[in-house]
Amino acid sequence: MSVDIVTFGCRLNIAESETLRRHAEAAGRGDVVIINTCAVTAEATRHARQSIRRLKRERPAAEIVVTGCAAQIEPERFAAMPEVSRVIGNAEKMRPETWLAPALERVAVSDIMAVRETAPQMVDAFEGHTRAFVQVQNGCDHRCTFCVIPYGRGPSRSVPMGAVVDGLKRLVDNGYREAVITGVDITSYGADLPGHPTLGLLVRNILRHVPGLMRLRLSSIDSIEADDHLLDAIATDSRLMPHLHLSLQSGDDLILKRMKRRHSHADTLQFVEKVRALRPDMVFGADVIAGFPTETEDMFARTCESILAYGLTHLHVFPYSPRPGTPAARMPQVPRELVKERAARLRGLGARLLENHLAGEIGRERVVLTERGGIGRTEAFTPVRIAGSPGPGNLLPVTIAGHDGRQLIAA
Repeated sequence: MSVDIVTFGCRLNIAESETLRRHAEAAGRGDVVIINTCAVTAEATRHARQSIRRLKRERPAAEIVVTGCAAQIEPERFAAMPEVSRVIGNAEKMRPETWLAPALERVAVSDIMAVRETAPQMVDAFEGHTRAFVQVQNGCDHRCTFCVIPYGRGPSRSVPMGAVVDGLKRLVDNGYREAVITGVDITSYGADLPGHPTLGLLVRNILRHVPGLMRLRLSSIDSIEADDHLLDAIATDSRLMPHLHLSLQSGDDLILKRMKRRHSHADTLQFVEKVRALRPDMVFGADVIAGFPTETEDMFARTCESILAYGLTHLHVFPYSPRPGTPAARMPQVPRELVKERAARLRGLGARLLENHLAGEIGRERVVLTERGGIGRTEAFTPVRIAGSPGPGNLLPVTIAGHDGRQLIAA
């Protein structure tokens, strides 16, 4: 008898899954599988449904509970699956009482747009992970035309700074060397809190008040919202790791406007140049959508040119998929095969950029955080294959001897 979690999607889901495990175990649940879903693409939802069917075949006696963004947005779709015992919304899943048996209702999904607070999650360990994930924010007030996540997560709301700092202190006391600040839109942090603190102020407070934390990372950021305090932390504290992942989506200004993004190509270029001037070792990754509605070949080419101009190293490529109820789903669509072909070209470009980065690392001294399976991550989050069995969670100095096109190889 056990509580097992299958997590799809973002780092925020990873952070929340550990809380779900604790709630279910404390409630005495046994032989239950919790599927924490993602709705960022239609493919993510499809994968969740496939996993549900497979898990029920493998464990016919297990109770299958589905939660997360896809369950919040499409509860009836999951409730119609005979394999599913219960569907729980994103607000309900974080409440301990939700997991007390027996459940009175098979579908427990409330109006997420009415939620106004995010309680700090007092998790002191993350099973199977060598770094901690700390939720500082949830929800999103923006309305990008391709995105359904605001309808799965609700309005933007922040965890008070003191609670974040206290949680990180506990994690450090439990041996974590590295933590990742996560949320849906972390650069909007603090707008709903008294005094309106910013993400940069939060980062500076963490670095000041949690001296035992060796490495701090940020999940995906919206560069247009980066504040001066964040830039100061980037410039002055080496414990803030030199790796930023940008919510880019496109490099063409007209497509960015049709996406209802708030930055332009020039804004992103100015940001990466400013950050590199402050921190020359900074490495950038980005999310990019291929085949957004109305995207022409020239627009796609401008995105590829922009990626080169920004000097990106890691690309997370999403083939555009229409999400019901979003404005982009009603725009003229790019043919599906062309969407897939452009996504493949972007992935090819990303592979070349990564290989260039890997080649530039040869001969350098790096400190890696060791993970399971003989892998570690450098300060710039680049994977390194390590000989021997150093064990997870150690900071290990290495010399980079080579690469295999996907990861570095330590001497």
